[in-house]
Amino acid sequence: MALIKRITYLFLVISLSLPGFILKAQNINDLIKPVRLIAGEPDTLLITDLFYSGNYNLTFPPDKNVDIKYDSKSGYLMLLADKNYEGMKLLDFKLGNSTYELPIISEVLQSHQFEYKPDGNPKSVNLFGTFNGWNRENLVMHKEGEIYKISVPMEPGRYEYRFFVDGEEIMDPVNPEKAPNGAGSSNSVLYISSLHPEKCFLHIIGKSHVAKGTKLSFYFEGNSTLKPLSYDNLIPLINNTRIPENKISIDGNRIDITVGNDLIKNNSNVRLAVTQGGLVTNMQVVDLSGMLPNNKNTSTLQDQIIYSIMIDRFYNGDKKNDKPVIAKGLFPQANYEGGDFQGIIDKINSGYFDSLGVNTLWISPVVDNPDSAYMESPAPHRLYTGYHGYWPINSNTVEEHFGTMKLLKGLIALAHKHHIKVILDYVAHHVFIQNSLYKQHQDWFGVLYLPDGRKNLRLWDEQRLTTWFEPYLPTFNYLASKDAREAMTDNAVWWLKETNADGFRHDAVKHIPNSFWRLLSQKIKKEIEIPQHKTIYQIGETFGSYQLISSYVNNGQLNAQFNFNLYDVSIPTFVRSNASFATLDKELQKSISIYGIDNVMGNILDSHDKVRFMSFADSAISLDGGVDAAELGWSNPPAVKNKSSYDKLKLYLSYLLTIPGVPVIDYGDEIGMTGAADPDNRRMMRFDNLLTPWEKGTLTGVRKIVNLRDKNSALRHGDFYTLLADTNSYAYIRSDVNQRILVAMNKSDMPKRINVTIPAVYNINSANSLLDSEIQKIKGNSLEIELPAMSYKIFSLH
Repeated sequence: MALIKRITYLFLVISLSLPGFILKAQNINDLIKPVRLIAGEPDTLLITDLFYSGNYNLTFPPDKNVDIKYDSKSGYLMLLADKNYEGMKLLDFKLGNSTYELPIISEVLQSHQFEYKPDGNPKSVNLFGTFNGWNRENLVMHKEGEIYKISVPMEPGRYEYRFFVDGEEIMDPVNPEKAPNGAGSSNSVLYISSLHPEKCFLHIIGKSHVAKGTKLSFYFEGNSTLKPLSYDNLIPLINNTRIPENKISIDGNRIDITVGNDLIKNNSNVRLAVTQGGLVTNMQVVDLSGMLPNNKNTSTLQDQIIYSIMIDRFYNGDKKNDKPVIAKGLFPQANYEGGDFQGIIDKINSGYFDSLGVNTLWISPVVDNPDSAYMESPAPHRLYTGYHGYWPINSNTVEEHFGTMKLLKGLIALAHKHHIKVILDYVAHHVFIQNSLYKQHQDWFGVLYLPDGRKNLRLWDEQRLTTWFEPYLPTFNYLASKDAREAMTDNAVWWLKETNADGFRHDAVKHIPNSFWRLLSQKIKKEIEIPQHKTIYQIGETFGSYQLISSYVNNGQLNAQFNFNLYDVSIPTFVRSNASFATLDKELQKSISIYGIDNVMGNILDSHDKVRFMSFADSAISLDGGVDAAELGWSNPPAVKNKSSYDKLKLYLSYLLTIPGVPVIDYGDEIGMTGAADPDNRRMMRFDNLLTPWEKGTLTGVRKIVNLRDKNSALRHGDFYTLLADTNSYAYIRSDVNQRILVAMNKSDMPKRINVTIPAVYNINSANSLLDSEIQKIKGNSLEIELPAMSYKIFSLH
């Protein structure tokens, strides 16, 4: 007889009674994020990446499961979890007279054996993929008989890979699973399942008011065959301090955490997770300053809805500065087209961004660029200008095509009056060759020619930290020059102080060493964030593995990066009829496990470096390649031919704007702008009467979705609980202490009826549509939803 495992809900009561619970002074303002360890493998990290402090004279007591070694002089912390230990725990440490907690998660990996049988007798066979940052050299396969093999320890998740055989990239011939790689071909795809497939989730139930405080409620959903919970199974934190055992009780199915009003006013956070039998739940994060729904006075980074603007391509507000570069062979797409600061100001004044619902503008580089055209190195060697802003020729002045420093400051001040933040695009990787920094300090820069005589040009992986993008764009060698690091971090801080901007989007992050980002973040905290009580948002651009991208995302470097790994799975899911939401849900869950439910990673539909979604949705460009997307943009720019493509776009945005992370809307997304590769994906924005009826309808629909996120706190701060994920249907619930939102979508071209089961502990009676007047009664925790073809519905649950 097979053992049937029954899911149960266990009740916890956590009471931080006001007279008895004393919150110690918090000298650490950062929320220390969990550190993920692989059992049996040492991991070394810098303590400054965990939190910012005036001093780092820490002491760690011994721990029975984790070996801890800390060198206060170097700041390096070495952690080694026992090879058999898996789960989550808190490591105590003392700083001054206060005790804090470092959360760690230890996981036992399973090994997967890759095999390749060649047709001939190759000299070398290597494995490479997303699991090793696409390094073609460090995973050498060894021949056993006629087959090359290698065993690789791997975390659960989705991976893409290839074999590297005598210098040639080859897909796995026996694996039918594949995915487009953006280079006109595909990669093989592998899924690694968890060693613990059991359901394990910590639910947030809600809040209720009590004398002098608020009571929070949680439920643990786990495996009933395991032992009852004890205090040792809990990861309870208020800010970075452990909640003591005498304030926590376990009793049935209910969790109560009582917090005082003083903690709510002091921007405190309650965090709770459960670990049992090697399983670790999601960590619930309750920002107490947001206890009141949609409190605009306590806006956090999670509340951002970013709108990306390429200044030159947005709106021409001042024709007096229209001075395109004149050069033989220079085409309009690669020249200045007239967008400027005044154009953005005009659109702020007109209420365009207010009505759209966005609250943060990311504007392309404002720094001065050269007034001439230059040839791109790759064939066919077309001419380009610096219309995009990424060729800094003067690091302290603004581009005259866009306006003046005074006008830029006015733009940011006006945006702030509209409760809109502005982040600047900062270029730290290189300068234009005529920049005075290069002329006066060539020792700060790398060299164009390598010792073997090759040009160090676009060697993205081989020379990641020194490669030049173009012969006229010298790259800083920050590893070799402390003066360069100091000068450019000072320059970045100067731009924030001078303009009162709210943050940076950083270009080419992985081509700049971590030491640069650490220095910049320390200066920003010391010179701006702490004295001004202002939070600066820094988001980077890195294409690569989760390991590479996340190595820059922590309290000591950047707040976030664009989530290209999630994007790479999202695009085919919404474009291809046979791509399953189940695959997307797995990738989203992996992203949440790495960055946390409260992450501020940038989720995108489009970017100025990518083919626009509408070109894929409208089948102008295939995800499988076959068409040179760059050349298509020059010779036969795509136009949208199918109304259904706009429905696909709105469906994608209904997903983008309802998942954890920070949504980033590229200018033109709201109208369904199409475009092939750069520069066709950077067309001039159109407004009002220049829009087609299809585009006007899309704008109306997108405004509604964006404003839903802005008005509903659960979509910005809530947890994520999947109800259904199959080929065509996706349904999930976002919950915070204020509300529950259910999102359901159907990507097929036929109507669908889906049935979802709401967790009984939610005690839900009705589902009220946030898009129209539909109200559905819920009976027996079951909800039946009718979804038209290629549609979505968003409900508030009561």
